Amino acid sequence: MITIVTIGFLMMETANITALYFFPDSKFANSMGVFKAWEKSKEDAQVHDLMKYMVNWVAGTKLIFIMLLVVILLTGNANTKTIAAIAMVISIASFFWRLFPLVKKMDSEEQLDPSGYSKTLGVLIGVMIALFLIAFVVVLV
Repeated sequence: MITIVTIGFLMMETANITALYFFPDSKFANSMGVFKAWEKSKEDAQVHDLMKYMVNWVAGTKLIFIMLLVVILLTGNANTKTIAAIAMVISIASFFWRLFPLVKKMDSEEQLDPSGYSKTLGVLIGVMIALFLIAFVVVLV
């Protein structure tokens, strides 16, 4: 069960990495097109270069993260995968500490398109956490 949930997470993150690296203007796969400030940043070359740098930094960090998950899936034993599931819950939940309040604020100030995107993103992240928790409990039982 943990393997299945992890593969689903890997697919979702691979879509996000692809969008960030190759289609940053897209509104799909949680790319930058959702943020109105992304287009506005193009008015100032220095600001846009910083934005592109940060987008590629995030994509690169996510790539490291998913490659480590692939290694765990391919070589890890059941205990390693179980512990990794808890690590995933903790790391994914960090979204609600700093990122969710910020994206919710931007959404309320009409800085996102489509409106309500913060709720969609919050639900998606919540579902991923729940799936890892369910998989963890199933393995324990």
